[in-house]
Amino acid sequence: MQFIADLHIHSKYSRAVSKNMVPEELDRWADDKGILVMGTGDFTHPGWFRELKQKLESAEPGLFRLKKEYKLPTIKGTFADTRFLLSVEISSIYSKNGKCRRVHNIVFVPDFETAEKINKHLSFIGNLASDGRPILGLDCEELAKIVFNINSEAVIVPAHAWTPWFSVFGSMSGFDSLEECFGKYAKNIFAIETGLSSDPPMNWRVKALDNIALVSNSDSHSLSRIGREANVFNAELSYEGIMDAIRNSPRSRQKSIKSKFLYTIEFFPEEGKYHYDGHRACGIVFSPEETKKHKGICPKCGKKLTIGVVYRIGELADKGRPEGYKDAKRIPFKNLITLDSIIGETLDVGKASKSVMKEYAKLIKEFGSEFSILMDIPAKEIALVSSSEIAEGIDRMRQGKITVIPGYDGEFGVVKIFSGKDGKK
Repeated sequence: MQFIADLHIHSKYSRAVSKNMVPEELDRWADDKGILVMGTGDFTHPGWFRELKQKLESAEPGLFRLKKEYKLPTIKGTFADTRFLLSVEISSIYSKNGKCRRVHNIVFVPDFETAEKINKHLSFIGNLASDGRPILGLDCEELAKIVFNINSEAVIVPAHAWTPWFSVFGSMSGFDSLEECFGKYAKNIFAIETGLSSDPPMNWRVKALDNIALVSNSDSHSLSRIGREANVFNAELSYEGIMDAIRNSPRSRQKSIKSKFLYTIEFFPEEGKYHYDGHRACGIVFSPEETKKHKGICPKCGKKLTIGVVYRIGELADKGRPEGYKDAKRIPFKNLITLDSIIGETLDVGKASKSVMKEYAKLIKEFGSEFSILMDIPAKEIALVSSSEIAEGIDRMRQGKITVIPGYDGEFGVVKIFSGKDGKK
């Protein structure tokens, strides 16, 4: 069956996360978004782990659903049947090869028993109750050893693989290869998460990733950001079905592969907050070429620039794969802008305003889900229910007729659908 999955989010127990990130709300918001499978996030946190065990029940193998007594009505007035897959993001901060490493990894497991064993082991290493995303002085290779020895069906995926400060390939604290990071367990790492600041074509430039699946997830800290990046599968609805689809995605166009990874849903990568290089304190934002001219130094204060994702990918890219390199063998992707952002720009108000939420709810009630509106419903039909300008905005997004001011050094980029001479009528 075909379905959409967002496998990396955080609970209310993580820092800087909305208190509304609870199972009941995740269940119904996923349905309104058009997502069938959600990662739980944060299963190492004792409070969240207890809540998950209390409120979830077994569904398909390795997947769970919210118990009926906890369900809340969706925007449509129905009840969701969202599936949950046990997940957690772990922050490893440690020294290796003379350099401080800060790497985030997502761990997926098929059952509560495995999660509980991992939690018990990690509790001897650090305080799991301090944050939903625990910070541990644990080498990634050692983390892999612990996880895979507990259950060989567990999966580790390096999170937002290119962000400067906390990722496997980050310019400030990462590695140049998966082998350097995970040692003998690198062979068990079959996927990386591209993150908001990169998209698949940027990753295709790195030959070492040719046999590595590229997944996209929201890393959401609030309900409205769920699904800003996601994965689309045609696979058996189960833990094994999802993981097989991901594992086989570099070869997923072969007819013999049953569980297929169809495509990813992506930010426009320029919108990510580490796309370009820069120094936020001084308002300096540079392309890689400009950074090289200034030798990586901020021209205002003389400090080092934060080297972003485009530059870093260029460092690891193969010479025969310049910017714009295409690989027809890899699965495709779609760049989307969230519906509330499109409505907000059209109405010239903030995306969290009451007028945006009212329009958003009207569209969901009529067409079923946000992803259906963004990807499937003809613009003419949207215009009949909403406005011609909102319909036009969605159509422009589909065609890539947008303007983006790139993000840098922790600042999100700015996406404009209507701008310049081609702006709103």
